[in-house]
Amino acid sequence: MNQTEAKAAIEAILFTIGDSVEIARLAQATGLDKRDVTSLLKKLQSEYQERKSGLQLVFLDDAVQLGTRPEYYESIIQIARTPKKVTLSETVLETMSIVAYKQPVTRMEIEKIRGVSCDHAINKLLEYDLIQELGRLDAPGRPILFGTTEQFLRSFGLSSLEEMPEVSALQLEELKQEAEEEIPLT
Repeated sequence: MNQTEAKAAIEAILFTIGDSVEIARLAQATGLDKRDVTSLLKKLQSEYQERKSGLQLVFLDDAVQLGTRPEYYESIIQIARTPKKVTLSETVLETMSIVAYKQPVTRMEIEKIRGVSCDHAINKLLEYDLIQELGRLDAPGRPILFGTTEQFLRSFGLSSLEEMPEVSALQLEELKQEAEEEIPLT
């Protein structure tokens, strides 16, 4: 398969699958190595940008997905059914933040940080596919470990977890003070 055919095959795979595809799997499907596939993906991305296509490549860790450009969303919803907009409550957002920054993390660790039960929040995050079970901790009771999903990255406009904002020492201290004020110490 030459470069042109491989690039077309990659585009066809991404279009057909709809979800993200690992770059290693694209390499396997085209018979190229990961570096060549990544190079072809960059070329494809440039072609979309140069011709101001309605499509774009979305890179998610070691995977890529073919998607539409956000600026065409209004046009798309004129034809497609409007997707249900999910609004996360403050409790669910707090739980999501803990999972995102501390993953892999157990339910007990989350509850220790929040100071309250988090069953509902975890169930909502699992339902919205923002977190997933990563396995079990090798400890008594074998508690479930939670971590974020690709849907989390998509929802928050991130390519990888490294793009998440860092929490400064000052912000951390303010959060600790707020938590202490909310939880009466007896």
